[in-house]
Formats: sequence, structure tokens, C-alpha cells
Amino acid sequence: QVQLVESGGGLVQAGGSLRLSCAASGRTLSTYTMAWFRQAPGKEREFLAAINWGGGRTYYADSVKGRFTISRDNGKNTVYLQMISLNAEDTATYHCAAKRGVNLRRRTDDYDYWGQGTQVTVSS
Repeated sequence: QVQLVESGGGLVQAGGSLRLSCAASGRTLSTYTMAWFRQAPGKEREFLAAINWGGGRTYYADSVKGRFTISRDNGKNTVYLQMISLNAEDTATYHCAAKRGVNLRRRTDDYDYWGQGTQVTVSS
């Protein structure tokens, strides 16, 4: 079993930056593919980025490519999402997720473990 806890969300002005963290416990993350998703009120959960266990491969949604960067520190059992140039459309609850296996996927059904999320609010 893997427990995931996100942190780093908050209120930020448009154009600002945030770095989200996802700390894992229960098992080492080093063999899991990790991802970030977000969900705005009334909308479906949206894939943002995924990273393989070694950190050498990443995959981004077109909507955040160039603005968001996913990274991981297996020694700290933590995954990060660096976000820049934030705008009001980025307002959502951000969740990290973990899946077994090496393939980078974008469907929620592909992920085995989820965190409760951290709220990001961007004021315009």
C-alpha cells in the first residue's frame, strides 16, 4: 500500500509560480510511475504530467507543456510539480498518483494510488 500526501498549494496571483510536493509513505516510490492530475469544480479530473521511476522520461499534457515541470527525488520518496506563469484556469485541486509499471499513462483508471489533493487558487 502506498499513501500519498500533497502539499504546497495556496493562493497565488496570475503570472506567479508554485511548487507542489507529493510525499509517499508505505512503500518506496522508486519502482512506481508517478503523475499529477487536477480537478476543477464541475470538471473531470485532468492529466497534467507523468514521470517514470528513474526520472529520465516525462510526459505532459499539451495544456501545461512548457509551464509545468514534473520531477522526483526517490531518496526522499517525493515527487514535485513546478508550475510557472499560472493563470485563473489553473485553479483546481491538484492530486498526485502512483501506478505500477513503466508506461507513462494519462488515464485516471491506470493509476493505483491517489493523494487527497492540495488546492491551488490563482487570482486574476
